[in-house]
Amino acid sequence: MEHTAHSPALSVALALVAGMLAQILARHLSVPGIVLLLAAGVVLGPEALGLVQPASLGGALHVLVSFSVAVILFEGALSLNLRRLQKEVTVIRQLVTVGALVTAAGGALAGHWIMGWGWRNALLFGTLVMVTGPTVINPLLRRIRVVRPVETVLEAEGIFVDAVGAITAVVALEVALRPPSEALSTFLRELALRWGVGLGLGLGAGVLIARGLKSERWVPEELNNVFSLSLVLGLFQVSGALAPDSGVVAVIMAGLVVGNAGVTVRRELLVFKEQLTVLLIGMLFVLLAADVRLREVVALGWRGLLTVGLLMVLVRPLAVAVSTRGSKLSWRERGFIAWLGPRGIVAAAVASLFATRLEAGGVEGGPALRALVFLVIGMTVVLQGLSGGWVAGLLGVRRSAPGGYVVLGANGLGRLVGRALRAAGARVTLVDVGTEACRRAEQEGFQVLFGDGLEERTLLRAQPEGREGFVGLTLNEAVNLLFAQKVRELDRKVRPVVALHRGHLGVRKEHAGEHGRVLFGDERNLDQWATWSDKGQVLLERWRLVAPQVGSSAPSAEGALEELLLPVLLLREGRAQLYDNAAVPVGGDAVDYAFHTERAEAARAWLEAHGWRREVEAPEEAVGVTGLTPKFGQS
Repeated sequence: MEHTAHSPALSVALALVAGMLAQILARHLSVPGIVLLLAAGVVLGPEALGLVQPASLGGALHVLVSFSVAVILFEGALSLNLRRLQKEVTVIRQLVTVGALVTAAGGALAGHWIMGWGWRNALLFGTLVMVTGPTVINPLLRRIRVVRPVETVLEAEGIFVDAVGAITAVVALEVALRPPSEALSTFLRELALRWGVGLGLGLGAGVLIARGLKSERWVPEELNNVFSLSLVLGLFQVSGALAPDSGVVAVIMAGLVVGNAGVTVRRELLVFKEQLTVLLIGMLFVLLAADVRLREVVALGWRGLLTVGLLMVLVRPLAVAVSTRGSKLSWRERGFIAWLGPRGIVAAAVASLFATRLEAGGVEGGPALRALVFLVIGMTVVLQGLSGGWVAGLLGVRRSAPGGYVVLGANGLGRLVGRALRAAGARVTLVDVGTEACRRAEQEGFQVLFGDGLEERTLLRAQPEGREGFVGLTLNEAVNLLFAQKVRELDRKVRPVVALHRGHLGVRKEHAGEHGRVLFGDERNLDQWATWSDKGQVLLERWRLVAPQVGSSAPSAEGALEELLLPVLLLREGRAQLYDNAAVPVGGDAVDYAFHTERAEAARAWLEAHGWRREVEAPEEAVGVTGLTPKFGQS
């Protein structure tokens, strides 16, 4: 097939490439990705290099946008936890109803009084800026790390207000193109129809997807991702065919159902959808930004800048103040929510749709309306995105450092190490993808994070800032080393500890030196110790070195002794740390040792013969070293 400068395939391909490169560069520069995406779209668009020509796609652009929005909103809803939402349900409900109404009214008044538009176009502009959007809110929150109530409210608002705003805006457009006598009845009827169809189909499809993912008899495991993707895309279009633009509500409802249905393969589904979402967001913003003429934005002049400024500093704070009145949120938390309200892909997509439909209907002002919406997107993302961290620090709503340890692996050995750390006064978060391992860890009272510890998304959920240490303790030493590498990429000052298998040729302890230290002081039979721990055949005791013997006081992993003793923690002068290959016990030090129950007496005999004395308190019961307050240092 011959490609020309106006080839739709070439435009889409270049938008995909530019979208990914812009987001990668944004990660390295620590700036919101949408800033570079908008810039890339303008540079590659018709008014600059002319490499991306959205007009060449014709009606296919709207189809491409609708499919992409379906995936993006489903992925966003999939990540929402209903238990967390219930704690802030009143504020969320107020924000997506009363707050959205205040925003629409404020935007309409600004469009009429400042821009000088007629009421029809002004009201359409007000409905378009009701939304915020997960495509910009969620990446900002991952970077800023604010307190949980604020994070929950902003995430939920971004998802739900997209549905409210998108449907309201599209219905308002239909009403605007009809005779005034039919306006009110048409508006209410079309809203009810779209919400009813969307909620009903979304609930049914969500249950069907969840049932399919739970049963391998229905859907083979290797087809889980494409099964869910095909149903989401089909749901969006079928719902839209029954009630135009109701697909937004349908996919959000389906995502909520699947995300909270206890699906065991939810991690793989989240990874697949998240990666696909990143790809689609990059492509869409580049295409839609290229579709906006820079001269149209410039033509808005000072009136456009003033309109956006009022939306940011007056309308948004007013909407949040009304919506959060009487809530438990502090004034600092409400202040941050009031500041952070960037617009995202749904606003851009619907604005482009509006421009096309208004032009087809013979109504003037479509391009100016689209240009002003993109000016809102650009200014809110740049100003609020870049200043969000500073404002969060100023208001004191940044999440405090959690401290403690992150342990990758909720297997028996991971839980054993976790108990030792917890007994010494440290907080422990276990990360694992195994449903049964996570369930047992929760039963033992651990904070558990279900997810893949090699993914940046999961590591950020584990709140790595301020942690005292990271432990790679799966039964796969290659995974442990990769975990250490990922942690080091987040913070070069951290030295994780990793567990290695004894006798495996693929990974040796020399490899750990690049990224961390070796847990338990040496390579060990991890499978054996994990099995013993799972069966409850391991004891944990604290022993103090009172009579050091040169060259023989520290047990090694050689020979049969490896099956007798497993050093877990080293305690010195009130300071506790994980026992690693740099640990050398000296007189007065204490060590928490794990013993196999059937060989505990032999282990105790060896320790007593080499200058060790058992402490009175067992580490499971002790708070720390007797008479001292344990202070954990970074391992």
